[in-house]
Amino acid sequence: MRDYDSAVTSFDYLQLAAQDLHGELDALNACIECCDRHAHGDAVALYCETRDGRATHHTFSELQVHAARFGNFLREQGVRPGDRVAGLMPRTVELLIAILGTWRIGAVYQPLFTAFGPKAIEQRLGCSEARWIVTDAQNRPKLDEVTDCPSIIVTDGAPQRPGDYDFWSALERQPADCAPELLDANAPFLLMCTSGTTGPAKPLEVPLSAILAFKGYMRDAIDLRKDDRFWNLADPGWAYGLYYAVTGPLACGRATLFYDGPFSVESTCRVIAKYAISNLAGSPTAYRLLIAAQAEFADAVRGHLRVVSSAGEPLNPQVIRWFSEQLGVVIHDHYGQTEIGMVLCNHHGLSHAIREGSAGYTVPGYRIVVLDDAHRELPTGQPGVLAVDRERSPLCWFNGYYGMPTKAFVDRYYLSGDIVELNDDGSISFVGRNDDVITTSGYRVGPFDVESALIEHPAVVEAAVIGKPDPQRTELIKAFVMLNCQYLPSAELAEVLRLHVRQRLAAHAYPREIEFVEQLPKTPSGKLQRFILRNQEIAKQQALDT
Repeated sequence: MRDYDSAVTSFDYLQLAAQDLHGELDALNACIECCDRHAHGDAVALYCETRDGRATHHTFSELQVHAARFGNFLREQGVRPGDRVAGLMPRTVELLIAILGTWRIGAVYQPLFTAFGPKAIEQRLGCSEARWIVTDAQNRPKLDEVTDCPSIIVTDGAPQRPGDYDFWSALERQPADCAPELLDANAPFLLMCTSGTTGPAKPLEVPLSAILAFKGYMRDAIDLRKDDRFWNLADPGWAYGLYYAVTGPLACGRATLFYDGPFSVESTCRVIAKYAISNLAGSPTAYRLLIAAQAEFADAVRGHLRVVSSAGEPLNPQVIRWFSEQLGVVIHDHYGQTEIGMVLCNHHGLSHAIREGSAGYTVPGYRIVVLDDAHRELPTGQPGVLAVDRERSPLCWFNGYYGMPTKAFVDRYYLSGDIVELNDDGSISFVGRNDDVITTSGYRVGPFDVESALIEHPAVVEAAVIGKPDPQRTELIKAFVMLNCQYLPSAELAEVLRLHVRQRLAAHAYPREIEFVEQLPKTPSGKLQRFILRNQEIAKQQALDT
């Protein structure tokens, strides 16, 4: 294992480029990086598992041929470098073929999450001006309600509407040789939309140079090894899935796994055991649901997992301890955004101290700082906005939102909007989104700390904490709690939970109000939407006042 400090101090962007990329920085192609350069022998690129247990696997060589045929089809339809091709598909081999074929001709792939309805799809297609959309029979009806929908190609079975193309029939008519389009490192190969956690989704282009950063994350943070079986639970309709379940592992020449089915404890246990998964990545929400099953999950996966990584939300300390005590496995917290990828990690592949509850250390190739309201860098122990020093971060590829102004750039910094705190050991701890931090009786309280304390109680499965407007305290802390099925809501239980948090945190940081709920508002990618709960409380108060 490499030492973290030496990895940071010896970092050389140009040297990394020469080692990690097949072409020069002015002659790159994402399909070459993620497929062609590994297409030798019978090296497997993709394992596919259906919800009913049917399994297939596909080699880099096989995908190279399919991608060439799809690329030729797109060229025949007039798609040119820089044009957008959208995908509204489940996790199947056709999804990966569409992505690789789009990249092969220098076009830009746009992911669309299959849970989106017509309005969400229409908004995102409007941002990208996509020329084609690849979908399956199940999702095809949604496109009937999309205004100015691009041309459609359907992956499974006969075309559903006049004018649609059949995916496999179209590929069979094309030659298996398709010259890849070589582009500059700044040319885009993905068009992403942010999750809309704190507002409308915003589009952004991801340049080819970002592949360097994605590979670095897989190597240093995920510690993806040649003998690993890797599974990222995230859907490729979102950034963490597309960056690190598709681009990252394939660019490293490692196989990835698609499970085409809904998340459940049973299916996750089955897939981990069947494929002997040793390296697992996912979200804290998924891990909390898995450990709620206790013995069922532990017995099914014990002995398979080597390392586990978590991203999307801060990882609760209770989850870290459970994996260590029940499975003897290290689970590490990682932080990033759609705009910048993963930039703050507890690294599995680098040796450094671990501070429980922190998001980790700056990823090599970046300089992460904490800024005050005047955009001055803060020392340890003072909460402020997490920012990327763009001038001293050679792997930082985000250059702004597509077609709209970017308010997140100030001087040489990108402002993430997340409140963090620098620790004396160089690690950084997450406090909360800028809009989520609670001001109560003169104290600033991060909702994540309160949520983590609540989740440590056996009665609680999940929790969301907000600041509720209060004339005396500015805000009071209110918690929305989902209970374990073995517990029933009651005033007595609410008091037990309040005292539990007060003892775990501080007298000012416990929830004065607790509301038991059956579900919490989340984005389709699983992130808590605390602003919805805040808005509901404000609306209730306004109704009372009138």
